[in-house]
Amino acid sequence: MQNNQTKSSWTTKMLVEGALAIALSFVLARFTLFRMPQGGEITPGQMIPLIIFSLRYGAKKGFLIGAVYGILDMIFGGYVIHPIQAILDYPLPYGLIGLSGLFSDQFKTTRSFAPVLKGTFIAIIARYVTHVLSGVVFFSSFAPEGQNALVYSIIYNASYLAVEYAIALVILFLLKNFITKDLLNL
Repeated sequence: MQNNQTKSSWTTKMLVEGALAIALSFVLARFTLFRMPQGGEITPGQMIPLIIFSLRYGAKKGFLIGAVYGILDMIFGGYVIHPIQAILDYPLPYGLIGLSGLFSDQFKTTRSFAPVLKGTFIAIIARYVTHVLSGVVFFSSFAPEGQNALVYSIIYNASYLAVEYAIALVILFLLKNFITKDLLNL
């Protein structure tokens, strides 16, 4: 029997895993370790389920699942002052977490952890850029007197995203054996 599914089609298993990734990220985000005064927070690995989904199914599917998560995050506690700001702070940056799956084929064939690190780095930088852009355009009034809005947004967003990235790397490293052996064989 020939498989009529294309590479871009979604199976029931993918949909269920995507829903689980969204749900787990949502729950992890509710355990906030530190909340920044004008938005942004440090969580115990909010991005990990989205990253793992992206590693399993690639960047395109990871982007979609991340964007759906971002919309839910916005609905249940987001701060929106403009439609473009909403996109820049919620569905787009979390969708860009899907970029962690850019090297999923390389990861699956080599079982090396380097593609995970590369993809996660690219994803967090892309997320960071959207938050910085949103900060410059929509939240420049929060910059201290005399400080450039771009500099302020770069520093502000790096202060929590760098920690969030470090937490994600530690968790991914601790899950390294599980991810490289068991998770890809599900």
